[in-house]
Amino acid sequence: MRLLVLGGTAWLGSYAVREALARGHEVVCLARGESGAVPDGATLVQGDRSTVEGYGALSGDFDAAIDVTRFPVHMRTALEALATRVNHWVFVSSCSVYATHDVPGADESAPLLPALEGDEWTMEVYGEGKVACEQALLDAVGPGRATIVRSGLIAGPDDISDRTGYWPLRFAHPSTDDGSVLVPDAPDLQTEIIDGRDLAAWLVTCAEQTTAGIFNASGRAQPFPELIDVVRRTVGHDGPTVLVDQEWLSEHGVEPWAGENSLPLWLPLPEYAGFMARSSEAAYAHGLVTRPLAETVRDGLEWELRAGPGRKRKAGLSPSAEAELIAQKRQEDDD
Repeated sequence: MRLLVLGGTAWLGSYAVREALARGHEVVCLARGESGAVPDGATLVQGDRSTVEGYGALSGDFDAAIDVTRFPVHMRTALEALATRVNHWVFVSSCSVYATHDVPGADESAPLLPALEGDEWTMEVYGEGKVACEQALLDAVGPGRATIVRSGLIAGPDDISDRTGYWPLRFAHPSTDDGSVLVPDAPDLQTEIIDGRDLAAWLVTCAEQTTAGIFNASGRAQPFPELIDVVRRTVGHDGPTVLVDQEWLSEHGVEPWAGENSLPLWLPLPEYAGFMARSSEAAYAHGLVTRPLAETVRDGLEWELRAGPGRKRKAGLSPSAEAELIAQKRQEDDD
């Protein structure tokens, strides 16, 4: 197979490149080259996707293309330049395209956000932008030549969002002398994550098999406390956990999900009861395979330690902020 990866120099794209190369495919990557080098064995063609002219250095036709863009303009320029030269398209979308997130088990038929209009993109319209990308792809090539993968939260090594690595790192290196870790008391919150390597492998499979359709793609949902238990067992944490409910977290300025002063993967209920509990049964029926969570946790921790555990993070509580919150909670309990 001659495969085009639009990107290929960072995280998921580079995983897809490595997987395709390991299977014996020829891989060409189109990227600006600013995020790093492509994996050994792939060919880098430099180009800026903001214009159709940015694809001018690409030569020949491709059996398939894998695209992870979040920018509708990039999708439109790619299709204008390459729609007749690529047999099958695999697009990595997101479960953020859905309009609501309060129903666990919802499948791909759930209502979507309105598509982003124009090219003024920010993270606040991430979901709307992905909807626009999906619609542009389907309009250009039709549903028979497209795989749209609505990914759940991607986990494991190289998680540059700092979300899924927070818990393995914190349990391996607690911020308190007695090993205490602040944990949301969320027994009813469902969580599901997918190792980036497993997602990349399935993207390549979809390209090989010209799988057509729209698929949610994530790991199996499990209660948040079970995920925390797997993390603790995997890293060998035997200290206390300090459980706090969502009202306490909100009152003390702790943000859900991501960002500064947050607890990653925690989401308030009931409005986000289905955000990490969508059905991925269609993807599993079409060959998606996921590894044990403990393996993702172990490898994610190894990467966190290599990346530098003391660096400023994009998600999570700083050790000092967490220690202060634990002290506040214990003082309140004593009072």
